[in-house]
This record gives sequence, C-alpha cells and structure tokens, in this order.
Amino acid sequence: MVGQADFARSMRRALELATNGPATGVNPQVGCVILDAAGATLAEGWHRGAGTPHAEVDALAKVPNGKAPGATAIVTLEPCNHTGRTGPCAQALIDAGIARVVYAIADPGGVSAGGGERLRRAGVEVHAGLLAAEAEALLSDWLTTTHRGRPFVTLKWASSLDGRAAASDGTSQWITGPNARADVHRRRAASDAILVGTGTVLADDPSLTARDPDGTLLPSQPVPVVIGARPIPTDAAVRSHPHEPLFVDGTDLTALVRDLWARGFRRVFIEGGPTLASAFVEAGLVDEYVIYLAPTLLGGPRAALVDIGVGTIVEQRRLTLTRVEQIGTDLLVVAHPEIAPNATPGTLDASTDETPTNAKTPAQTRN
Repeated sequence: MVGQADFARSMRRALELATNGPATGVNPQVGCVILDAAGATLAEGWHRGAGTPHAEVDALAKVPNGKAPGATAIVTLEPCNHTGRTGPCAQALIDAGIARVVYAIADPGGVSAGGGERLRRAGVEVHAGLLAAEAEALLSDWLTTTHRGRPFVTLKWASSLDGRAAASDGTSQWITGPNARADVHRRRAASDAILVGTGTVLADDPSLTARDPDGTLLPSQPVPVVIGARPIPTDAAVRSHPHEPLFVDGTDLTALVRDLWARGFRRVFIEGGPTLASAFVEAGLVDEYVIYLAPTLLGGPRAALVDIGVGTIVEQRRLTLTRVEQIGTDLLVVAHPEIAPNATPGTLDASTDETPTNAKTPAQTRN
C-alpha cells in the first residue's frame, strides 16, 4: 500500500522533473508523479512553459487507461484553481478520479491559488508541505516575484580583488577567465531580460546574447533592456539581438521594474556599469548579487560600485553569503541582502496582468 516513504521518494522525483521546465517566463517550474495504490509510478509530467499543459495534466495524459481513479498525485506546487490558457489542474485531477493529492508548497497567486480547497470539497484527500523547503529553494526566484509584484533582480559584476571593474583607462576585457565568463552566459540564458546602461553599450558595443564558449547562441535568450537617454547607433551590436531591444530612459527605477513586470519579465539580470549598478543598489531593488572576483589588482578609480547612499558605517548594506566557490581561476560569490529589498509600491497581482504584444512572455501567472 502506498505510504509516506513513497510520497517522499516521488516528491524528490517530481522536484527533479520540475527542473526540465524553463527557468524563464512567468510560470513556475513544476513536476508531478502519479502513483497507483501500491506506490508504483503510473506516470510523470512537468510543465514546459506558459500555454502548455501544466505538470498534473501532462502526467495525467500518460496514465494508462482506467488507472487514474484511486491514484495519488504528487506535485511540487499546489494544483492551480483558475482558467488561463489552460484549465484548472485541480478540476482535471478531480475529473480523472484522483483520490489523493500531496503537494509541497501552496500557490501564492491571487487568482490561481485555492486548488487544495477545491480538491477537498470534491472529496479528494489532500496533504500539503512535503519537502516544502526543497520546493521553496527550487522556486525561490518565482516566489519572490509573486510576493513582491516585481521581477527578481540579480546584479552581476566582475572585479579585481581590490574591487575594480576596469583599469584606469576603462579597459576591462578580460578581468575574469573563460570559466567565469561561461557561467555568466548560463545565467543570462536563465533570465528574461538583461539590463545595461547606454554608457556600457556605447563603450563596449556588447551583443547581450547568451552564448556557448564557441560563440553559438544558447536556446534561451534574454531580452536586452538599454537604460539611458543617449542615442544608440543604428549599427550597434545590440540591435542585431534575437529579441528586439527595449530602450528606456530609466529615470525612475521603481517605475521601470513595474513596467518590466507588466511585460512578463520575472527574472532580470543587470550587467550595467557602476552607475547603473549603484542606482539599483541604492534603490533597494537588488535581490541577488553575483560577483566574480579575479586574482588580480588594478588600483585606480574604476570601482565596481560608486555612491550607494552609504554615508557612515551604520548605513552599510549587509549581505548574507549563500554561495562561494572557485570557478576556474576566479572566485564566485553569491549573496542576498540581509534586509529584504523593496517591493514595488502598488504591488501587481501576478495572475491578472495583461501583456503588450512586444513582450517576450505573457504576464499572467501559471497560464
């Protein structure tokens, strides 16, 4: 008979399946495993992105005929309870005759939540919280964006050990080695948008694409967002990006992140220079710091950050280290603010926004 050991084993498998889904876009990565009464796996599924079947529906479609009634569904996120581009997963489980649902964490969406209660009202046995910490770790970025009503913002920079992002003459290619640069491209590909200032575009003419070490474009590309009032040449490399760039003045960063949220961007990667980076830090809009430290010294005035509003030591911005590792010859440091960054005033409902036609992905949650 199916029991707790089967549930835990299958939830770990569901979490593994979830990682097959896209890390970008408005929808979370979700996995599902369906078990028979003896604890054997009947089917597995995962969500492949907005507009495609959710994990539960994907798994149900693979269950052999007549085997779903009385089965148990193990899913990493509470089954949704609304109709977007797809129907409510809670109802799909009810219609299939699933007798028990075990999920890790509740859906925080204002519209999509409530699937667990819908299942209970239909007589389905429901258990919540299994391996919740693991599921929250998997969905940390998505949960942050949903709770705060703005994108999860990662600020990246590469610097020397003395904190310089460039030599005194402005040259910076390359401070870090090829392994660190490859890691940056992987992180670009896992983001919905990449932000830079006009100064970076004019000085370096970056393509802002995500590439393999051999220069091949990765399958997923972030939308380039160029911030600033200075005109960009018509032959700038960014204008040849697979996605049409967005050009914004950036005078109000809070309004900017609101606009990016409304366009469907949930993960934003900042690669701008010290001015743009410092502005986001001072505004309290950075959720994650990704810093590559190279074993070299540059000296001079070209610091990775400039004024961030710290006038005295008691105003310092303390960070919590979450990851430190050597990548090639360089050191990767990942940190988060000790105090939660600012949510955008007038928090938007993740489930009800409409998406402009030029957005990369729909703004609705769990479509």
